This record gives sequence, structure tokens and C-alpha cells, in this order.
Amino acid sequence: MWRSLDRIPEPTIEEPPPGMTAYETASGADQLPYEYRRQPVAYRSTEAPGTVIIDTSHRFLYLIQSPTRAIRYGIGVGRDGFTWSGILRVSRKAEWPDWTPPPEMIKRQPYLPRWMAGGPGNPMGARALYLGQTVYRIHGTNAPNTIGHAVSSGCFRLVNSEIEDLYERVSVGAKVIVQH
Repeated sequence: MWRSLDRIPEPTIEEPPPGMTAYETASGADQLPYEYRRQPVAYRSTEAPGTVIIDTSHRFLYLIQSPTRAIRYGIGVGRDGFTWSGILRVSRKAEWPDWTPPPEMIKRQPYLPRWMAGGPGNPMGARALYLGQTVYRIHGTNAPNTIGHAVSSGCFRLVNSEIEDLYERVSVGAKVIVQH
């Protein structure tokens, strides 16, 4: 899953520091290029409805609706060295989650807060879906310009209005397939 790095890979776009961005005043999605906005799409899958498929290379998340349809969301993904693949389950959900950066992230970025209460300035955004017992999440972001880019340390982000929509549609226990 993780590989040793001699240097920290750079994100593909600059990200604001935690607590420095305000919650979007508009829906958030209206700030996205059309292809990254939530939309129903033709998508062939043998997975059950409610399954989440994350395509990290194309930066889309698909929520399976039927064998031939899905709802597609644009996402931000892990930067080089922080991508991963596998199958997990949504282990819990949270509204306005608190953020505790994992020790590995603190080591790489010692200036980060050790804990941040949930709320509009929190980098986890408005909602979070926790993936298994890992440090990874599908969560919101206050930085719509990061959608479609490789910016995170392995988590997947959607603008707040989109994660709020996904949060209502996905159940705890849902299967999540992450592919490169």
C-alpha cells in the first residue's frame, strides 16, 4: 500500500492550509468544470447497487445504481506516492467530522495541527465516509479547485455539496472498490 519515499511528492495543485478556507457560499459544484460535476452516466458493472467504485487515474467516483447506470462524481485523489487500490467497506459516516492527522502526516508536515474540530474551516469538509479501519476517507473539501487533481495523502475528496449528496446515498457497510 505505502512505499518508502526519499522525498515528499508535490501535489498537482496548491492547496490552502487547514482552517484558511471558508465553506463554499455557493453549492460548490457550480465551481467545477462540467466533467467533474455530479451526473448520471452509463456505466457497466456487475457490482450491487450502492457500491462505490473509485477510478483514481481518471479522478472519478461512481456510485452504482444498476447494472448499466451510475452516478459519477469528480474527485481529488492522492498525489504520487500516496495512491493505493483495494476493496474496503464504509465503516462509519460523520457530519462535520473532526480531523486528527495521522502520525505519518505529522512527520511529513510538522506544521499541521494535531487536532481540528469539525466545521467550515476543517479540511475534512462537511461529511466523511470512513474506509474500513484505515486512515483513508472519502470526504468533503473547502477547495473546489483541487477536484480533478492529485493533492491528498491518500484520501478522496469531493466538494462539500457533492459529499453531502453522496453521504445521503451511501450506507455504512457499503463496498468501496479503489482502482488505479
